[in-house]
Amino acid sequence: MSEFDAALGGFLISALRSSTPLLWVLLGEILTQRVAVVNLGVEGQMLAGALAGFAATLATGNPWIGLIAGVAAGMALSSLHGLLCVGLKANPFASGLAVWMLGFGLSSFYGIPFVGQKINGFKSMPLGFLERIPVIGTLVTQITPTVAMGILASPLLGWWLYRTRTGLSFRAVGESLSSAKALGLKTAWVQVMGIMAGGAFSGMGGAALSVDYTRNWVEGMTQGRGLVAVGLVIVARWNPYLAIPAALLFGGAEALTLRMQTSGVPISSHLLHTLPYLASLAVLVLSYSRANKEGGTPAGLSAVFSQSQ
Repeated sequence: MSEFDAALGGFLISALRSSTPLLWVLLGEILTQRVAVVNLGVEGQMLAGALAGFAATLATGNPWIGLIAGVAAGMALSSLHGLLCVGLKANPFASGLAVWMLGFGLSSFYGIPFVGQKINGFKSMPLGFLERIPVIGTLVTQITPTVAMGILASPLLGWWLYRTRTGLSFRAVGESLSSAKALGLKTAWVQVMGIMAGGAFSGMGGAALSVDYTRNWVEGMTQGRGLVAVGLVIVARWNPYLAIPAALLFGGAEALTLRMQTSGVPISSHLLHTLPYLASLAVLVLSYSRANKEGGTPAGLSAVFSQSQ
């Protein structure tokens, strides 16, 4: 394998591994917004999932149990958002901020004993003959279960959303609550399912971050990934099929930042760390303008924003 192939493969796997936690959260927020609910609390849910996943893995030595614990923690916080928004008709933005702060506070307090500890996460998956292919070989030798499941989850979720009856009910509720009710759908139940599914995916993203990507716990370790995912929903056009390239936008910029730091680029590390967020923001602005012109936004979301004004 040439030096260029090795470098390219290394960059691609770094981008893919960096974007995987964000991909899980992005898929969850797509589901939530598809039922006409916005959840700004995914950052808190992600932090709760990261702590629960790390603590469970440290206690049991089994990263799979850590993933399950992360999913459960994300769902627990999202259920609060569902209760406030759907049950009590609270403002979804205020509710999301409350869930975010709750997740941040709980994870910071209960995470104190875990700071500085390390765990053994997932090992890479053996993929046979693919490992001998240039560039791809470097890529596949470092693919872990959370990365592989994230890659598979995107098309599977897209198929479910656009090709199944329950996926159709999600889209119907997202377009018009009144029309969905007229069709006999239990709109409140569908919205709760969308919120809970979003919580499960965001908890999974947090667990993937602490159990597989960093393999440690640090207070506030998500570093705004949850909020970035909320914005990248627009970039992905509320379409699970487009979630992987949208997530790779952030992951690729983060991998590039690390490469620039290690190569000794004479730019402040603080400025370099803003690169993934600036890249996501720039594409978000362009995507938002395009979405306004070409459509694609679930119609029910416009009612959410008008109620908050």
